[in-house]
This record gives sequence, C-alpha cells and structure tokens, in this order.
Amino acid sequence: MFSIHLADDAQLFPLEIRHAEEFFAHMERGRAYIGEHIGFPDAATDLGSARTLLGNYAQKAATDTGRLYGIRVDGTLVGGVLFRTFDADGGTCEIGCWLEPTAAGRGLITKACRILIDYAFRERGMRRIEWHASALNTKSLAVAQRLGMTREGVMRESHRHRGVLQNTEVWALLAHEWDAAQQG
Repeated sequence: MFSIHLADDAQLFPLEIRHAEEFFAHMERGRAYIGEHIGFPDAATDLGSARTLLGNYAQKAATDTGRLYGIRVDGTLVGGVLFRTFDADGGTCEIGCWLEPTAAGRGLITKACRILIDYAFRERGMRRIEWHASALNTKSLAVAQRLGMTREGVMRESHRHRGVLQNTEVWALLAHEWDAAQQG
C-alpha cells in the first residue's frame, strides 16, 4: 500500500472505504477527545456510518473535490489530515486534521499537513489553502500558525457543533508565501 513516512513508527496513507472497521475503531477510541471540536465521531457512530463517511470522501476523491488521509503509529490508525474541500479550477482548498490524544504532541499533524500543502501548491497549482477551526480549538489553531498561515478573521457563530454555536477562525496560506518560507 502507498504510504509516506512521517516518523520511524508513523505513516500517512490514503484512508479509503476498505478501512471502515479500522476507522470506526479509531473513532470509538478517540470519540470524546476528537469529538470535542471535530464532527467525525458524531458522523461515524457505527460501522455503516463510518463506511458512509469514508464513501463520501471516496466520491470527493473521484471528483477531485476532497481527499482523506490516515495517520498510523505502530500500525494503528490514530488520526488523519484531509482536503475538506478542493477546487482545482479556482485554485483553493481547505485542509484540516484530527488526532487521538495518544499521538498528540509529536508533530505528526504538522508534518502531514506540510506534505498536503506542498502537494497542493507544487503539484496541483493551488494558489490559496485555508484552515478553518473552532476558536476554542487552540491545538488546531497552533498547527495553522506553525504552518505559517495568517489568521484572516473570525466568523462569529458560524458553526453549530453538538448544539452549540461556535466561532470559526479562518487562517490561510498563499502559494508565494509557502515558496518564500521553503527557500528562506
């Protein structure tokens, strides 16, 4: 299977429908932690709904409008990154992430996002990559900052998560900013 080495014990790989059981088990383990800010645990409540979620991303991959990647540590799925949206014609996309607490603090999300960013800018010709996160999700906002993104603003009460309206911070990175950061 195709995978990219993130660390001695960690790999990034395309997360597909055939991984539904593994994905559901991962959601079960990380449901409380991941679900604090991310909707995947609420969408994958059983094996069938996990399969549906992965199928929706398979359809996005088939239409070049999104992609989903898993992160395994010691062979166990512990998180992932994604192109939540991908508009090749418009030159914009949005990336995001999620992770179980057992894998937090190792820089795996930052490394995986750098791979997605580099791919989007260098291979796909994107001009803008966005990062949307709850204003309460300080760990996600810290990743956006580490990636060199600029905080562009806050969309107030723009997202309902578990019945609560949340503010969403929007961060972005432009292709020329990425190129300059990689050279300097």
